[in-house]
Amino acid sequence: MGREFLELFDEWSKSYDESVEGQDIEYQEVFKHYDKILDSVASRSHGHVLEFGVGTGNLTERMIKAGLTVSGIEPSPAMREIAIRKLQDKTEIVDGDFIDFPMPKQVDSIVSTYAFHHLTDEEKEKAIANYGKLLNAGGRIVFADTMYQSKEAHDQAIRDAEDAGFHNLAKDLQTEYYTTIPFLEKVLVKHGFTVNFERCNSFVWIMEAEKI
Repeated sequence: MGREFLELFDEWSKSYDESVEGQDIEYQEVFKHYDKILDSVASRSHGHVLEFGVGTGNLTERMIKAGLTVSGIEPSPAMREIAIRKLQDKTEIVDGDFIDFPMPKQVDSIVSTYAFHHLTDEEKEKAIANYGKLLNAGGRIVFADTMYQSKEAHDQAIRDAEDAGFHNLAKDLQTEYYTTIPFLEKVLVKHGFTVNFERCNSFVWIMEAEKI
């Protein structure tokens, strides 16, 4: 459920905002158009929003400014502390993950950025099945994350990172649970969603699914 990466999250919290600003050359392309990606996810959300993987609160802050009600879920204590400090009690951010979380009374949108890849494909399907039961017709899942059009495209991304000397990036691409668009599309349709995908950079796509 992603909690095997908690130590990494806690350490990364110290430099996360610098990374998304493009200061780490290995991850510049991963976070290319970062602000635009977050703005796009926020603009596609409505009503009461359940956000998974709040991190340091960058997306949360945008949604609150847009007038949305946000319930935030973040498993990393260090990330959660930064987000709470940044947001100054404008919303509640609690411990939890994509599968095990406190259930709000009402949810209209479920959002996440740069986090769903911490779940295995089996866990991804379990989470999506749960969201299908949680959302009413017209409810949305809006996730921005690294995903690939095929397994071959994922393998090529690893080779490209190695060839560029980006060994940390190559290791991440090999050890975390990056999936394919066909897999996500199949699972979402199976659990009662229509879905479309929009590419944001060489790594990140926005997945927007609507409950039928």
